[in-house]
Amino acid sequence: MLQWLSGTARRNRRAVVDRLYAEIVAAARQPVPYAEWQVPDTPLGRFEMLSLHLFLFLHRIRGREGALADIGQEVTDQFFKDVDHSLRELGIGDMGVPKRMKKLARMFYGRLSSYGDAIDAGDEAALAAALKRNLRPDAQDWDEASHLASYVLKAHEALVATPDEDIQSGKIAFPEPA
Repeated sequence: MLQWLSGTARRNRRAVVDRLYAEIVAAARQPVPYAEWQVPDTPLGRFEMLSLHLFLFLHRIRGREGALADIGQEVTDQFFKDVDHSLRELGIGDMGVPKRMKKLARMFYGRLSSYGDAIDAGDEAALAAALKRNLRPDAQDWDEASHLASYVLKAHEALVATPDEDIQSGKIAFPEPA
């Protein structure tokens, strides 16, 4: 009761969400995918990588209830606040932000199913095809998609091995891309 009155529990939850989101962002900004695997280093390419890592986190906690479900929602809310802020920093005005946010939200939620189906099946080729379709739709061939797909599957395995208690305390780790 005293924690609730003092806001300690709320501050602790905020700290957990901030740590988790910081890990997701750090993983999305690793240089290897951009420098070696030809992921576009553009605002849209960075959005795609951030979406991919958020997807991995959400996929890990799907079906969980209680604190993990709440944390997942708060991390997702933080992601969309971050996207909104980034659009405004890019110079998109108040009238254009909602339209672009809707489009980006549709893109994000569409990826949840295509990536999820491939990961659940353990189908690296299907995952590589989905990644190519979303990250490099303009490229005729993108052989590096297989490297990214392999990394995503390794990241998925690492997150699956992370105990729920660690996630609830704000501890997750993504592997280094190789």
